Amino acid sequence: MTRLDRTDREIVRLLQEDARISNKALAAAVGIAPSTCSERVRRLVDRGVLRGFHAEVDHGALGIGLQAMIAVRLRRHAAEEVATFRRHAMALEEVVGVYHLTGRNDFMVHVVVRDAEHLRDLAVGGLTTLPEVAHIETSLIFDYTARPTLPQLTDR
Repeated sequence: MTRLDRTDREIVRLLQEDARISNKALAAAVGIAPSTCSERVRRLVDRGVLRGFHAEVDHGALGIGLQAMIAVRLRRHAAEEVATFRRHAMALEEVVGVYHLTGRNDFMVHVVVRDAEHLRDLAVGGLTTLPEVAHIETSLIFDYTARPTLPQLTDR
């Protein structure tokens, strides 16, 4: 596990809230020189702590009218079949996340689609045709709320 000091944790928190914050503003917020801040951010990227910088986008502007979670049960739980399913699901344009689970279902697949017809075509044509898939169950997402930042559960 990568150990972060108080300053690194604060940099991470602020970048999660606004990845477009200027280096100058970020440095001022954490109380360090801009050159030091720039170096710390570079090190956080190099160490894999910061894995990317993203923009939040309005779904409707991209033609997304519906989101769903599709629970998937595989026929067998062999490592190769798990890996094959994960690769296949992530190759589908509509898939935004794949969660490998314990319990009754093996995967939850988060998808975004235009409408109900698009969802049906994806579920039937994109998932149930795989020989590894034994069962799917689809749940529509009415609303989605996420925290903009991850909690910092490290020792302080």
